[in-house]
Amino acid sequence: MTDDMAAAYGEMASDISEILVPAADIQRRVAEIGQAVSRDYAGRNPLLIGVLKGVLFFMADLLRAITIPVEVDFMAVSGYAPDARAPGVVRLVKDLEIPIGGRHVLFVEDVIDTGLTLNYLLRNLQARQPASLEVCVLFDKPEHRLIDLSLKYVGFQLPDRFIVGYGLDHREKYRNLPFVGLLKPEAFRRGAKDLADPNTGHGQDFGSL
Repeated sequence: MTDDMAAAYGEMASDISEILVPAADIQRRVAEIGQAVSRDYAGRNPLLIGVLKGVLFFMADLLRAITIPVEVDFMAVSGYAPDARAPGVVRLVKDLEIPIGGRHVLFVEDVIDTGLTLNYLLRNLQARQPASLEVCVLFDKPEHRLIDLSLKYVGFQLPDRFIVGYGLDHREKYRNLPFVGLLKPEAFRRGAKDLADPNTGHGQDFGSL
């Protein structure tokens, strides 16, 4: 980590043990995905859908990188207790405001891990009969994928580690870091005894679909 980065982000930056994806690499890849979306969806007026909150950073930058007319909408979900529902099933706390029937929908996600929750949401959206439904993910963590998913656009493949930054959080902190990095074990443990070991991704907050 550079001295400038540490100085700019202070305590948050000092909690990061290693930067996995620098800010410049993220912006370069987002621009490339934006160009691909612009090319593939030209003349189709796509609707981009994301799940709050972690996707906000990626969605905002991706929208600015897309050069064709697009619309955007958001969902918000809340997890059930592990012993109360089937794996991946969530409670929808904010539904879409724009009808998607007959629309070309691109589901935009910041990070995908097991894929169970994403699969549940995609089935929910598919039942609304869009003209097409594809997935765009910036950070793919396939090591513990439990279900096959078709991903049209992938930014980066990351190891199964607990990552923060660029929308990804730990207890609502670190989202605003412009890079993605590994959280130090001591930072992870502070006030987080109920979460998983920081050396795996299994404690990633709910945004990890």
